[in-house]
Amino acid sequence: MNHSVQLVAVAAAFLLLLVLGLRFLSVYASHKGTPAAGGATVAEAAVADQGANALRAAEAEADAVRERTQRDVESARRSLNVELESLRRAAQTEADANRASVEAMKARAEASATDLLADARRSADRELQTRTAAAEGVDADLNARGADLDRCAEELASAGAELERRRTGLDAEQHSLDALRAELETVREQLDVDRVAALERVAGLSSDEAKAELLASVESHARRDAATLVRSIENEARAEGTERARAIVVDAVQRVASEQTAETVVSVLHLPSDEMKGRIIGREGRNIRAFESVTGVNVIIDDTPEAVLLSCFDPVRREIGRITLEKLVLDGRIHPHRIEEVYEQATVEVDELCLRSARDALADVGITDLDERLIPTLGRLKYRTSYGQNVLGHLVETAHIAGVMASELGLEPSLIKRSAFLHDIGKALTHAVEGSHAVIGADLLRRYGESEAVAHAVEAHHNEVQPKTVEAVLTQAADACSASRPGARRESLEAYVKRLERIEQIATARPGVERVFAMQSGREVRVMVLPNEVDDLGAGVIAREVAKQIEDELTYPGQIRVTVVRESRATEVAH
Repeated sequence: MNHSVQLVAVAAAFLLLLVLGLRFLSVYASHKGTPAAGGATVAEAAVADQGANALRAAEAEADAVRERTQRDVESARRSLNVELESLRRAAQTEADANRASVEAMKARAEASATDLLADARRSADRELQTRTAAAEGVDADLNARGADLDRCAEELASAGAELERRRTGLDAEQHSLDALRAELETVREQLDVDRVAALERVAGLSSDEAKAELLASVESHARRDAATLVRSIENEARAEGTERARAIVVDAVQRVASEQTAETVVSVLHLPSDEMKGRIIGREGRNIRAFESVTGVNVIIDDTPEAVLLSCFDPVRREIGRITLEKLVLDGRIHPHRIEEVYEQATVEVDELCLRSARDALADVGITDLDERLIPTLGRLKYRTSYGQNVLGHLVETAHIAGVMASELGLEPSLIKRSAFLHDIGKALTHAVEGSHAVIGADLLRRYGESEAVAHAVEAHHNEVQPKTVEAVLTQAADACSASRPGARRESLEAYVKRLERIEQIATARPGVERVFAMQSGREVRVMVLPNEVDDLGAGVIAREVAKQIEDELTYPGQIRVTVVRESRATEVAH
Protein backbone atom coordinates (compact mmCIF):
# COMPACT_ATOMS: atom_id res chain seq x y z
CA MET A 1 0.00 0.00 0.00
CA ASN A 2 2.71 2.48 0.83
CA HIS A 3 4.57 1.63 -2.41
CA SER A 4 1.40 2.48 -4.53
CA VAL A 5 0.97 5.82 -2.78
CA GLN A 6 4.59 6.67 -3.53
CA LEU A 7 4.17 5.84 -7.26
CA VAL A 8 1.01 7.99 -7.50
CA ALA A 9 2.76 10.93 -5.88
CA VAL A 10 5.70 10.69 -8.33
CA ALA A 11 3.39 10.55 -11.34
CA ALA A 12 1.45 13.60 -10.13
CA ALA A 13 4.65 15.57 -9.69
CA PHE A 14 5.83 14.60 -13.19
CA LEU A 15 2.56 15.69 -14.77
CA LEU A 16 2.62 18.95 -12.92
CA LEU A 17 6.09 19.71 -14.28
CA LEU A 18 4.93 18.78 -17.78
CA VAL A 19 1.93 21.13 -17.58
CA LEU A 20 4.11 23.97 -16.34
CA GLY A 21 6.53 23.43 -19.26
CA LEU A 22 3.76 23.43 -21.84
CA ARG A 23 2.29 26.54 -20.40
CA PHE A 24 5.63 28.25 -20.60
CA LEU A 25 5.90 27.29 -24.27
CA SER A 26 2.40 28.64 -24.94
CA VAL A 27 3.20 31.99 -23.38
CA TYR A 28 6.43 32.17 -25.30
CA ALA A 29 4.72 31.35 -28.59
CA SER A 30 2.04 34.00 -28.04
CA HIS A 31 4.71 36.52 -27.35
CA LYS A 32 6.53 35.62 -30.56
CA GLY A 33 3.25 35.75 -32.57
CA THR A 34 2.33 39.40 -31.92
CA PRO A 35 2.09 41.70 -34.99
CA ALA A 36 4.71 44.07 -33.75
CA ALA A 37 7.13 42.75 -36.23
CA GLY A 38 4.62 43.16 -39.03
CA GLY A 39 6.43 40.66 -41.26
CA ALA A 40 5.75 37.19 -39.62
CA THR A 41 6.02 34.44 -42.10
CA VAL A 42 3.55 31.63 -42.78
CA ALA A 43 6.02 29.09 -41.38
CA GLU A 44 6.14 30.79 -38.06
CA ALA A 45 2.32 30.91 -37.88
CA ALA A 46 2.17 27.18 -38.60
CA VAL A 47 4.67 26.46 -35.87
CA ALA A 48 2.63 28.52 -33.48
CA ASP A 49 -0.52 26.62 -34.36
CA GLN A 50 1.25 23.32 -33.87
CA GLY A 51 2.55 24.49 -30.43
CA ALA A 52 -0.95 25.58 -29.46
CA ASN A 53 -2.37 22.23 -30.48
CA ALA A 54 0.36 20.38 -28.62
CA LEU A 55 -0.29 22.50 -25.58
CA ARG A 56 -3.95 21.72 -25.62
CA ALA A 57 -3.29 18.04 -26.08
CA ALA A 58 -0.83 18.11 -23.17
CA GLU A 59 -3.33 19.90 -20.99
CA ALA A 60 -5.97 17.33 -21.84
CA GLU A 61 -3.59 14.48 -21.07
CA ALA A 62 -2.52 16.15 -17.82
CA ASP A 63 -6.17 16.48 -16.81
CA ALA A 64 -6.72 12.81 -17.56
CA VAL A 65 -3.64 11.82 -15.56
CA ARG A 66 -4.75 14.04 -12.72
CA GLU A 67 -8.16 12.44 -12.61
CA ARG A 68 -6.64 8.93 -12.65
CA THR A 69 -4.23 9.95 -9.90
CA GLN A 70 -7.04 11.31 -7.77
CA ARG A 71 -9.03 8.14 -8.31
CA ASP A 72 -6.02 6.00 -7.29
CA VAL A 73 -5.36 8.12 -4.24
CA GLU A 74 -9.00 7.95 -3.23
CA SER A 75 -9.03 4.19 -3.74
CA ALA A 76 -5.83 3.81 -1.69
CA ARG A 77 -7.30 5.97 1.06
CA ARG A 78 -10.46 3.88 1.20
CA SER A 79 -8.51 0.62 1.34
CA LEU A 80 -6.26 2.04 4.02
CA ASN A 81 -9.24 3.13 6.10
CA VAL A 82 -10.79 -0.30 5.73
CA GLU A 83 -7.58 -1.97 6.86
CA LEU A 84 -7.18 0.40 9.77
CA GLU A 85 -10.76 -0.26 10.85
CA SER A 86 -10.21 -4.00 10.75
CA LEU A 87 -7.03 -3.64 12.82
CA ARG A 88 -8.89 -1.45 15.32
CA ARG A 89 -11.66 -3.99 15.68
CA ALA A 90 -9.13 -6.83 16.14
CA ALA A 91 -7.23 -4.86 18.81
CA GLN A 92 -10.48 -4.05 20.59
CA THR A 93 -11.48 -7.67 20.53
CA GLU A 94 -8.11 -8.79 21.91
CA ALA A 95 -8.22 -6.08 24.64
CA ASP A 96 -11.70 -7.21 25.65
CA ALA A 97 -10.49 -10.81 25.83
CA ASN A 98 -7.44 -9.84 27.94
CA ARG A 99 -9.61 -7.76 30.25
CA ALA A 100 -11.94 -10.68 30.81
CA SER A 101 -8.95 -12.97 31.50
CA VAL A 102 -7.52 -10.49 33.99
CA GLU A 103 -10.84 -10.18 35.74
CA ALA A 104 -11.08 -13.95 35.99
CA MET A 105 -7.52 -14.23 37.37
CA LYS A 106 -8.24 -11.45 39.86
CA ALA A 107 -11.36 -13.26 41.05
CA ARG A 108 -9.40 -16.51 41.43
CA ALA A 109 -6.59 -14.69 43.34
CA GLU A 110 -9.08 -13.06 45.69
CA ALA A 111 -10.70 -16.39 46.37
CA SER A 112 -7.30 -18.06 47.00
CA ALA A 113 -6.19 -15.21 49.30
CA THR A 114 -9.44 -15.50 51.25
CA ASP A 115 -8.84 -19.25 51.68
CA LEU A 116 -5.19 -18.75 52.73
CA LEU A 117 -6.17 -16.07 55.22
CA ALA A 118 -8.77 -18.34 56.74
CA ASP A 119 -6.26 -21.21 56.98
CA ALA A 120 -3.64 -18.95 58.57
CA ARG A 121 -6.14 -17.64 61.07
CA ARG A 122 -7.16 -21.18 62.00
CA SER A 123 -3.47 -22.27 62.33
CA ALA A 124 -2.69 -19.25 64.49
CA ASP A 125 -5.61 -20.05 66.76
CA ARG A 126 -4.47 -23.65 67.13
CA GLU A 127 -0.83 -22.53 67.84
CA LEU A 128 -2.03 -20.01 70.41
CA GLN A 129 -4.08 -22.63 72.16
CA THR A 130 -1.10 -25.04 72.17
CA ARG A 131 1.33 -22.46 73.55
CA THR A 132 -1.16 -21.31 76.16
CA ALA A 133 -1.52 -24.87 77.37
CA ALA A 134 2.29 -25.30 77.42
CA ALA A 135 2.74 -22.04 79.36
CA GLU A 136 0.18 -23.18 81.90
CA GLY A 137 2.10 -26.46 82.25
CA VAL A 138 5.41 -24.59 82.73
CA ASP A 139 3.84 -22.37 85.39
CA ALA A 140 2.66 -25.42 87.23
CA ASP A 141 6.10 -27.01 86.97
CA LEU A 142 7.78 -23.83 88.24
CA ASN A 143 5.42 -23.68 91.19
CA ALA A 144 6.25 -27.29 92.03
CA ARG A 145 9.99 -26.64 91.75
CA GLY A 146 9.68 -23.55 93.93
CA ALA A 147 8.07 -25.64 96.62
CA ASP A 148 10.92 -28.19 96.27
CA LEU A 149 13.53 -25.40 96.55
CA ASP A 150 11.90 -24.11 99.70
CA ARG A 151 12.04 -27.58 101.22
CA CYS A 152 15.74 -27.91 100.16
CA ALA A 153 16.55 -24.51 101.71
CA GLU A 154 15.00 -25.62 105.00
CA GLU A 155 16.98 -28.87 104.88
CA LEU A 156 20.23 -26.99 104.09
CA ALA A 157 19.64 -24.62 106.98
CA SER A 158 19.19 -27.53 109.36
CA ALA A 159 22.27 -29.29 107.89
CA GLY A 160 24.32 -26.06 108.27
CA ALA A 161 23.38 -25.84 111.92
CA GLU A 162 24.41 -29.48 112.36
CA LEU A 163 27.75 -28.84 110.58
CA GLU A 164 28.42 -25.83 112.79
CA ARG A 165 27.87 -27.96 115.86
CA ARG A 166 30.23 -30.64 114.47
CA ARG A 167 32.84 -27.99 113.58
CA THR A 168 32.79 -26.71 117.12
CA GLY A 169 33.35 -30.23 118.40
CA LEU A 170 36.17 -30.84 115.89
CA ASP A 171 37.90 -27.59 116.90
CA ALA A 172 37.90 -28.72 120.48
CA GLU A 173 39.32 -32.11 119.48
CA GLN A 174 41.95 -30.35 117.31
CA HIS A 175 43.11 -28.26 120.25
CA SER A 176 43.46 -31.36 122.35
CA LEU A 177 45.36 -33.16 119.55
CA ASP A 178 47.71 -30.17 119.15
CA ALA A 179 48.47 -30.27 122.83
CA LEU A 180 49.18 -34.01 122.64
CA ARG A 181 51.36 -33.52 119.52
CA ALA A 182 53.41 -30.81 121.25
CA GLU A 183 53.88 -33.06 124.22
CA LEU A 184 54.97 -35.96 121.95
CA GLU A 185 57.40 -33.68 120.08
CA THR A 186 58.96 -32.60 123.36
CA VAL A 187 59.34 -36.22 124.40
CA ARG A 188 60.83 -37.16 120.97
CA GLU A 189 63.38 -34.33 121.14
CA GLN A 190 64.37 -35.39 124.60
CA LEU A 191 64.77 -38.98 123.41
CA ASP A 192 66.89 -37.82 120.44
CA VAL A 193 69.10 -35.78 122.73
CA ASP A 194 69.47 -38.74 125.10
CA ARG A 195 70.21 -41.14 122.19
CA VAL A 196 72.81 -38.78 120.67
CA ALA A 197 74.43 -38.31 124.07
CA ALA A 198 74.55 -42.07 124.56
CA LEU A 199 76.08 -42.58 121.09
CA GLU A 200 78.65 -39.84 121.69
CA ARG A 201 79.63 -41.46 125.00
CA VAL A 202 80.00 -44.84 123.31
CA ALA A 203 81.85 -43.56 120.16
CA GLY A 204 83.93 -40.89 121.85
CA LEU A 205 82.95 -38.37 119.06
CA SER A 206 80.40 -35.58 118.73
CA SER A 207 77.67 -35.82 116.07
CA ASP A 208 79.32 -33.12 113.90
CA GLU A 209 82.67 -34.86 114.09
CA ALA A 210 81.12 -38.21 113.16
CA LYS A 211 79.27 -36.63 110.20
CA ALA A 212 82.44 -34.91 108.96
CA GLU A 213 84.43 -38.14 109.25
CA LEU A 214 81.79 -40.08 107.34
CA LEU A 215 81.64 -37.46 104.55
CA ALA A 216 85.45 -37.35 104.32
CA SER A 217 85.58 -41.12 104.02
CA VAL A 218 82.89 -41.21 101.32
CA GLU A 219 84.55 -38.34 99.42
CA SER A 220 87.95 -40.01 99.60
CA HIS A 221 86.58 -43.29 98.25
CA ALA A 222 84.63 -41.47 95.52
CA ARG A 223 87.68 -39.48 94.47
CA ARG A 224 89.81 -42.60 94.34
CA ASP A 225 87.24 -44.48 92.26
CA ALA A 226 86.81 -41.50 89.92
CA ALA A 227 90.55 -41.03 89.55
CA THR A 228 91.01 -44.73 88.78
CA LEU A 229 88.26 -44.64 86.14
CA VAL A 230 89.58 -41.43 84.60
CA ARG A 231 93.12 -42.76 84.47
CA SER A 232 91.94 -45.95 82.78
CA ILE A 233 89.92 -44.04 80.18
CA GLU A 234 92.71 -41.57 79.57
CA ASN A 235 95.28 -44.32 79.11
CA GLU A 236 93.09 -46.09 76.57
CA ALA A 237 92.34 -42.88 74.64
CA ARG A 238 95.96 -41.79 74.79
CA ALA A 239 97.18 -45.13 73.53
CA GLU A 240 94.81 -45.04 70.56
CA GLY A 241 94.73 -41.36 69.63
CA THR A 242 97.89 -39.60 70.71
CA GLU A 243 100.07 -40.69 67.87
CA ARG A 244 97.42 -40.10 65.22
CA ALA A 245 96.48 -36.66 66.56
CA ARG A 246 100.12 -35.62 66.88
CA ALA A 247 100.82 -36.67 63.33
CA ILE A 248 97.80 -34.75 61.96
CA VAL A 249 98.53 -31.54 63.89
CA VAL A 250 102.26 -31.56 63.15
CA ASP A 251 101.65 -32.22 59.49
CA ALA A 252 99.06 -29.43 59.31
CA VAL A 253 101.29 -26.86 61.01
CA GLN A 254 104.32 -27.83 58.91
CA ARG A 255 102.41 -27.64 55.65
CA VAL A 256 100.95 -24.20 56.49
CA ALA A 257 104.17 -22.76 57.97
CA SER A 258 102.94 -19.18 57.63
CA GLU A 259 105.22 -16.48 58.88
CA GLN A 260 103.62 -14.50 61.69
CA THR A 261 104.82 -11.34 63.31
CA ALA A 262 103.34 -9.62 66.33
CA GLU A 263 101.41 -7.07 64.36
CA THR A 264 99.88 -3.96 65.89
CA VAL A 265 98.03 -1.07 64.27
CA VAL A 266 100.47 1.84 64.05
CA SER A 267 99.53 4.56 66.54
CA VAL A 268 102.75 6.65 66.43
CA LEU A 269 103.16 9.20 63.61
CA HIS A 270 106.63 10.56 62.89
CA LEU A 271 106.89 14.26 61.98
CA PRO A 272 109.47 15.99 59.79
CA SER A 273 110.21 18.46 62.61
CA ASP A 274 108.95 19.57 66.00
CA GLU A 275 107.56 22.75 64.44
CA MET A 276 104.80 20.64 62.91
CA LYS A 277 103.42 19.99 66.41
CA GLY A 278 102.46 23.65 66.74
CA ARG A 279 100.70 23.58 63.35
CA ILE A 280 98.83 20.43 64.39
CA ILE A 281 97.65 22.14 67.58
CA GLY A 282 96.71 25.34 65.73
CA ARG A 283 95.78 28.73 67.11
CA GLU A 284 94.29 28.24 70.59
CA GLY A 285 94.06 24.50 69.85
CA ARG A 286 91.43 24.79 67.11
CA ASN A 287 93.15 22.36 64.73
CA ILE A 288 93.60 19.55 67.25
CA ARG A 289 90.04 19.99 68.54
CA ALA A 290 88.67 19.85 64.99
CA PHE A 291 90.78 16.76 64.23
CA GLU A 292 89.60 14.90 67.34
CA SER A 293 85.97 15.92 66.72
CA VAL A 294 85.98 14.76 63.09
CA THR A 295 87.98 11.52 63.42
CA GLY A 296 87.13 10.45 66.98
CA VAL A 297 90.85 9.82 67.62
CA ASN A 298 92.74 11.41 70.50
CA VAL A 299 96.04 13.13 69.61
CA ILE A 300 98.65 13.00 72.39
CA ILE A 301 101.50 15.46 71.94
CA ASP A 302 104.31 15.16 74.50
CA ASP A 303 108.05 15.74 74.67
CA THR A 304 108.84 12.86 72.32
CA PRO A 305 110.89 14.44 69.52
CA GLU A 306 109.33 14.51 66.07
CA ALA A 307 106.44 12.17 66.94
CA VAL A 308 102.83 12.30 68.08
CA LEU A 309 100.68 9.49 69.53
CA LEU A 310 97.20 8.57 68.22
CA SER A 311 94.90 6.84 70.72
CA CYS A 312 91.52 5.21 69.96
CA PHE A 313 89.89 1.93 70.98
CA ASP A 314 88.62 1.27 67.43
CA PRO A 315 91.57 0.14 65.24
CA VAL A 316 89.83 1.09 61.97
CA ARG A 317 89.07 4.56 63.23
CA ARG A 318 92.63 4.89 64.51
CA GLU A 319 93.99 3.91 61.08
CA ILE A 320 91.73 6.48 59.37
CA GLY A 321 93.00 9.11 61.80
CA ARG A 322 96.61 8.13 61.17
CA ILE A 323 96.23 8.39 57.39
CA THR A 324 94.38 11.70 57.75
CA LEU A 325 97.10 13.25 59.92
CA GLU A 326 99.83 11.85 57.68
CA LYS A 327 98.24 13.44 54.60
CA LEU A 328 97.79 16.75 56.43
CA VAL A 329 101.44 16.78 57.48
CA LEU A 330 102.63 16.03 53.93
CA ASP A 331 100.30 18.66 52.45
CA GLY A 332 101.24 21.33 55.01
CA ARG A 333 97.78 22.92 55.01
CA ILE A 334 96.17 22.18 58.38
CA HIS A 335 92.88 23.89 59.23
CA PRO A 336 89.37 22.60 60.15
CA HIS A 337 87.94 22.63 56.64
CA ARG A 338 90.98 20.85 55.19
CA ILE A 339 90.84 18.29 58.01
CA GLU A 340 87.27 17.34 56.99
CA GLU A 341 88.24 16.97 53.33
CA VAL A 342 91.27 14.78 54.04
CA TYR A 343 89.26 12.70 56.55
CA GLU A 344 86.71 11.83 53.85
CA GLN A 345 89.51 10.83 51.48
CA ALA A 346 91.17 8.68 54.16
CA THR A 347 87.84 6.98 54.98
CA VAL A 348 87.37 6.00 51.34
CA GLU A 349 90.98 4.80 51.15
CA VAL A 350 90.67 2.62 54.27
CA ASP A 351 87.37 1.15 53.05
CA GLU A 352 89.02 0.21 49.76
CA LEU A 353 91.98 -1.32 51.61
CA CYS A 354 89.60 -3.36 53.77
CA LEU A 355 87.68 -4.64 50.74
CA ARG A 356 90.91 -5.49 48.90
CA SER A 357 92.31 -7.33 51.92
CA ALA A 358 89.08 -9.29 52.39
CA ARG A 359 88.96 -10.34 48.74
CA ASP A 360 92.65 -11.35 48.83
CA ALA A 361 92.01 -13.49 51.91
CA LEU A 362 88.97 -15.13 50.28
CA ALA A 363 91.00 -15.91 47.18
CA ASP A 364 93.80 -17.32 49.36
CA VAL A 365 91.48 -19.85 51.06
CA GLY A 366 89.46 -20.58 47.90
CA ILE A 367 86.05 -19.20 48.93
CA THR A 368 84.15 -17.62 46.03
CA ASP A 369 80.47 -17.55 47.05
CA LEU A 370 80.53 -15.43 50.24
CA ASP A 371 77.71 -12.88 50.55
CA GLU A 372 78.90 -9.45 49.38
CA ARG A 373 77.44 -7.84 52.50
CA LEU A 374 79.89 -9.78 54.68
CA ILE A 375 83.00 -8.67 52.81
CA PRO A 376 83.28 -5.13 54.36
CA THR A 377 82.89 -6.62 57.85
CA LEU A 378 85.53 -9.22 57.06
CA GLY A 379 87.89 -6.54 55.72
CA ARG A 380 87.74 -4.59 59.01
CA LEU A 381 89.63 -7.46 60.64
CA LYS A 382 92.74 -6.29 58.74
CA TYR A 383 93.19 -3.68 61.48
CA ARG A 384 92.09 -5.89 64.38
CA THR A 385 94.61 -7.80 66.50
CA SER A 386 94.27 -10.38 69.26
CA TYR A 387 97.26 -10.67 71.61
CA GLY A 388 99.30 -9.01 68.87
CA GLN A 389 98.19 -11.50 66.18
CA ASN A 390 96.43 -10.01 63.16
CA VAL A 391 92.91 -11.46 63.10
CA LEU A 392 92.54 -11.61 59.32
CA GLY A 393 95.88 -13.41 58.98
CA HIS A 394 94.82 -15.71 61.84
CA LEU A 395 91.63 -16.60 59.90
CA VAL A 396 93.57 -17.49 56.77
CA GLU A 397 96.04 -19.60 58.75
CA THR A 398 93.24 -21.35 60.68
CA ALA A 399 91.43 -22.17 57.42
CA HIS A 400 94.56 -23.75 55.94
CA ILE A 401 95.22 -25.81 59.08
CA ALA A 402 91.58 -26.99 59.21
CA GLY A 403 91.72 -27.95 55.54
CA VAL A 404 94.86 -30.02 56.06
CA MET A 405 93.31 -31.76 59.09
CA ALA A 406 90.14 -32.56 57.15
CA SER A 407 92.16 -33.99 54.26
CA GLU A 408 94.20 -36.16 56.62
CA LEU A 409 90.99 -37.47 58.21
CA GLY A 410 89.43 -38.24 54.81
CA LEU A 411 86.77 -35.50 55.04
CA GLU A 412 85.60 -32.94 52.49
CA PRO A 413 87.65 -29.81 53.38
CA SER A 414 85.48 -27.10 51.78
CA LEU A 415 82.88 -26.72 54.55
CA ILE A 416 85.50 -27.11 57.31
CA LYS A 417 87.77 -24.45 55.75
CA ARG A 418 84.77 -22.11 55.42
CA SER A 419 83.84 -22.60 59.10
CA ALA A 420 87.43 -22.04 60.24
CA PHE A 421 87.85 -18.94 58.05
CA LEU A 422 84.69 -17.27 59.41
CA HIS A 423 85.04 -18.29 63.07
CA ASP A 424 86.32 -14.89 64.31
CA ILE A 425 84.24 -12.59 62.06
CA GLY A 426 82.32 -11.42 65.13
CA LYS A 427 85.45 -9.61 66.40
CA ALA A 428 84.81 -6.90 63.80
CA LEU A 429 81.58 -5.99 65.65
CA THR A 430 82.56 -6.38 69.31
CA HIS A 431 83.03 -2.60 69.66
CA ALA A 432 79.45 -1.98 68.47
CA VAL A 433 77.53 -5.05 69.74
CA GLU A 434 77.60 -6.51 73.23
CA GLY A 435 78.30 -10.19 73.72
CA SER A 436 80.83 -12.88 72.87
CA HIS A 437 82.38 -12.56 69.43
CA ALA A 438 81.51 -16.21 68.72
CA VAL A 439 77.78 -15.67 69.31
CA ILE A 440 77.82 -12.31 67.48
CA GLY A 441 79.54 -13.89 64.48
CA ALA A 442 77.08 -16.82 64.36
CA ASP A 443 74.08 -14.46 64.45
CA LEU A 444 75.64 -12.34 61.68
CA LEU A 445 76.25 -15.38 59.46
CA ARG A 446 72.69 -16.67 59.94
CA ARG A 447 71.33 -13.24 59.05
CA TYR A 448 73.20 -13.27 55.72
CA GLY A 449 72.25 -16.80 54.68
CA GLU A 450 75.20 -18.96 55.76
CA SER A 451 74.45 -22.62 56.47
CA GLU A 452 73.60 -23.79 59.98
CA ALA A 453 76.71 -26.04 60.03
CA VAL A 454 79.00 -23.01 59.58
CA ALA A 455 77.07 -20.90 62.10
CA HIS A 456 77.21 -23.70 64.69
CA ALA A 457 80.95 -24.16 64.23
CA VAL A 458 81.46 -20.41 64.73
CA GLU A 459 79.36 -20.15 67.90
CA ALA A 460 80.89 -23.31 69.40
CA HIS A 461 84.60 -22.60 68.84
CA HIS A 462 84.98 -21.14 72.37
CA ASN A 463 82.43 -23.55 73.95
CA GLU A 464 79.68 -20.94 74.38
CA VAL A 465 77.66 -23.71 72.72
CA GLN A 466 78.55 -27.38 73.04
CA PRO A 467 80.16 -28.60 69.75
CA LYS A 468 77.94 -31.14 67.99
CA THR A 469 79.56 -31.57 64.56
CA VAL A 470 82.92 -32.58 63.12
CA GLU A 471 83.25 -29.10 61.57
CA ALA A 472 82.91 -27.46 65.01
CA VAL A 473 85.53 -29.74 66.60
CA LEU A 474 88.06 -29.24 63.80
CA THR A 475 87.46 -25.47 63.88
CA GLN A 476 88.34 -25.49 67.58
CA ALA A 477 91.46 -27.54 66.96
CA ALA A 478 92.66 -25.38 64.06
CA ASP A 479 92.03 -22.20 66.06
CA ALA A 480 94.06 -23.56 68.95
CA CYS A 481 96.91 -24.58 66.63
CA SER A 482 97.11 -21.12 65.05
CA ALA A 483 96.86 -19.27 68.35
CA SER A 484 99.26 -21.41 70.39
CA ARG A 485 102.03 -21.62 67.80
CA PRO A 486 105.19 -20.01 69.29
CA GLY A 487 105.54 -16.41 68.17
CA ALA A 488 101.94 -16.10 67.00
CA ARG A 489 100.63 -14.08 69.91
CA ARG A 490 101.84 -11.87 72.70
CA GLU A 491 100.26 -10.12 75.63
CA SER A 492 101.09 -7.26 77.95
CA LEU A 493 103.65 -7.84 80.70
CA GLU A 494 101.19 -6.92 83.44
CA ALA A 495 98.54 -9.39 82.24
CA TYR A 496 101.20 -12.04 81.79
CA VAL A 497 102.51 -11.66 85.35
CA LYS A 498 99.00 -11.65 86.82
CA ARG A 499 98.13 -14.81 84.95
CA LEU A 500 101.22 -16.64 86.21
CA GLU A 501 100.53 -15.52 89.77
CA ARG A 502 96.95 -16.74 89.60
CA ILE A 503 98.03 -20.10 88.19
CA GLU A 504 100.42 -20.63 91.10
CA GLN A 505 97.74 -19.55 93.60
CA ILE A 506 95.24 -22.06 92.18
CA ALA A 507 97.71 -24.93 92.48
CA THR A 508 99.07 -23.92 95.91
CA ALA A 509 95.55 -23.88 97.43
CA ARG A 510 95.26 -27.68 97.12
CA PRO A 511 96.03 -29.74 100.27
CA GLY A 512 99.35 -31.62 100.22
CA VAL A 513 100.98 -29.23 97.69
CA GLU A 514 104.54 -28.29 98.63
CA ARG A 515 105.72 -26.05 95.76
CA VAL A 516 104.42 -24.80 92.39
CA PHE A 517 106.44 -23.73 89.35
CA ALA A 518 104.98 -21.98 86.27
CA MET A 519 107.27 -22.87 83.36
CA GLN A 520 107.57 -22.17 79.61
CA SER A 521 105.91 -18.76 79.82
CA GLY A 522 102.97 -20.17 81.70
CA ARG A 523 102.26 -22.99 79.27
CA GLU A 524 103.24 -25.66 81.81
CA VAL A 525 102.65 -25.85 85.57
CA ARG A 526 104.60 -28.28 87.75
CA VAL A 527 103.08 -29.03 91.14
CA MET A 528 105.31 -30.70 93.76
CA VAL A 529 103.28 -32.60 96.39
CA LEU A 530 104.22 -34.21 99.70
CA PRO A 531 104.48 -37.99 99.15
CA ASN A 532 103.35 -38.86 102.66
CA GLU A 533 100.07 -36.84 102.27
CA VAL A 534 99.19 -37.44 98.61
CA ASP A 535 99.24 -40.85 96.94
CA ASP A 536 99.31 -41.60 93.21
CA LEU A 537 95.53 -41.41 92.78
CA GLY A 538 95.41 -38.17 94.77
CA ALA A 539 98.05 -36.69 92.46
CA GLY A 540 95.82 -37.42 89.47
CA VAL A 541 92.87 -35.78 91.23
CA ILE A 542 94.92 -32.64 91.99
CA ALA A 543 96.10 -32.37 88.37
CA ARG A 544 92.54 -32.61 87.06
CA GLU A 545 91.10 -30.12 89.58
CA VAL A 546 93.84 -27.56 88.91
CA ALA A 547 93.41 -27.85 85.13
CA LYS A 548 89.63 -27.49 85.46
CA GLN A 549 89.88 -24.39 87.67
CA ILE A 550 92.40 -22.78 85.30
CA GLU A 551 90.01 -23.38 82.37
CA ASP A 552 87.11 -21.84 84.28
CA GLU A 553 88.87 -18.75 85.65
CA LEU A 554 91.62 -17.69 83.24
CA THR A 555 91.84 -16.56 79.62
CA TYR A 556 94.99 -17.58 77.75
CA PRO A 557 96.13 -18.50 74.25
CA GLY A 558 96.74 -22.14 73.44
CA GLN A 559 96.77 -24.67 76.28
CA ILE A 560 98.40 -25.12 79.71
CA ARG A 561 99.82 -28.46 80.82
CA VAL A 562 99.48 -29.33 84.54
CA THR A 563 102.03 -31.86 85.86
CA VAL A 564 101.88 -33.16 89.46
CA VAL A 565 105.20 -34.59 90.72
CA ARG A 566 105.17 -36.99 93.69
CA GLU A 567 108.71 -37.97 94.67
CA SER A 568 109.76 -40.25 97.51
CA ARG A 569 113.38 -40.20 98.72
CA ALA A 570 115.11 -42.47 101.19
CA THR A 571 118.48 -41.32 102.53
CA GLU A 572 120.90 -43.21 104.73
CA VAL A 573 124.39 -42.27 105.90
CA ALA A 574 127.15 -44.83 105.81
CA HIS A 575 129.74 -44.51 108.59
